[in-house]
Amino acid sequence: MASFKSALSLMLLAVPLLVMVASAGNFNQDFQITWGDGRAKILNNGQLLTLTLDKASGSGFESKNEYLFGKIDMQLKLVAGNSAGTVTAYYLRSEGSLWDEIDFEFLGNLSGDPYILHTNVFTQGKGNREQQFYLWFDPTADFHTYSILWNPQRIVFSVDGTPIREFKNMESIGIPFPKNQPMRLTSSLWNADDWATRGGLVKTDWSKAPFTASYRNFNADKACIWSRTKKTSSCSSSSSSSSSKIPGNEWLTEDLDTTKQERLRWVQKNYMIYNYCSDIKRFPQGLPTECKS
Repeated sequence: MASFKSALSLMLLAVPLLVMVASAGNFNQDFQITWGDGRAKILNNGQLLTLTLDKASGSGFESKNEYLFGKIDMQLKLVAGNSAGTVTAYYLRSEGSLWDEIDFEFLGNLSGDPYILHTNVFTQGKGNREQQFYLWFDPTADFHTYSILWNPQRIVFSVDGTPIREFKNMESIGIPFPKNQPMRLTSSLWNADDWATRGGLVKTDWSKAPFTASYRNFNADKACIWSRTKKTSSCSSSSSSSSSKIPGNEWLTEDLDTTKQERLRWVQKNYMIYNYCSDIKRFPQGLPTECKS
């Protein structure tokens, strides 16, 4: 693993990172604090947001805009030290009982043990598509960029420009794909010690509270803002292919080129620790259809 880490680090230095923050948003303008009774704070003239968790409550925020497709970046610095039992969630989600959702969740751990990055995709209220990863760096030491590319063909989860997961549109074989429901970007820091760390065996150590996660450099310049009054998005046109020809909208048809595919395989080979498509015991009646395609 050590030799792989060195090789991957060199590779990431050698290849220009493809998902960089083009222009930082302002948290005062782009987000609203939704809960936490003062535990969520917007600081530095809107350039920094912090969420805090203590024994009484966690905290959270959500975007003022809804999006129907987008390429969205956020830099996070996770809870340091003994973060066991805590979950920092960062995700897109629509409303209603048949919601769509695209999840990053960071599962805390004991000091010295690695965070687990938990990903999931919900379509029409159905999830159970978990993939989990270790990271190749300490996510508590500095800010790192976590990105979602969501276009009509695919969803790609990336970390510092490196793709870690791709969920393709497989409607042709009957798999629903999020494409009709606008979603808000939401984040929260909360106590989940009934399941988050080693299946709930390790509980939150409240003597270490308060726990804090920090956010900066939100970027949704390449995203389609949904208008509830007009029932249309800022990228709307006769088709996604024609929209993608508008300068700056190339992401609407973006896929993984050869370099990105290689980086995806390296991460999944060496850092993926759980894949629902390999969990035969969980699905005794057969793996989900998308796993067989």
